[in-house]
Amino acid sequence: MREMKSNFVQDKRGMMWDLLLYVPTVSVLLTLAAKFWYEQDSNMAYLFGFLASFFFIAGSNRILKTRLMLLSSAPVGMEVRKDSVHLVLRSGQSIDLVKNVRFYSDYAGRSFGLSGMDNSGRGLQFVFHKGQFSDEQEYKSVTDRLRAMQ
Repeated sequence: MREMKSNFVQDKRGMMWDLLLYVPTVSVLLTLAAKFWYEQDSNMAYLFGFLASFFFIAGSNRILKTRLMLLSSAPVGMEVRKDSVHLVLRSGQSIDLVKNVRFYSDYAGRSFGLSGMDNSGRGLQFVFHKGQFSDEQEYKSVTDRLRAMQ
């Protein structure tokens, strides 16, 4: 099995879907937090404030890291080898997943997760979306190759 290299592109269409999901969710949660705060129910206000913060952080990380690849820890390239997966991060750092490499596909076939251990024994996890690949054939080739590794 020969090596397969992929360089990722920004998934702007997926980013728009994430924005349509997270912006209304965070807005409603913040509105509920304010409502409960002014009704003197501080416990509920703190709960909804926490939930709003959690969804804001999760959504921001998903958009900035996996969709737009702007964070330094975001993978921008992948090379599937015979017995390992080589990832290049935006920071320029390279990571080789060499042990316990696992491939997790979603049922819709629009994204997948990849986990494994690097050379130092550190466990790492990554999420990749179909829109990050240059075309559908490249996405299918990479997922087929990763399935075959297991």
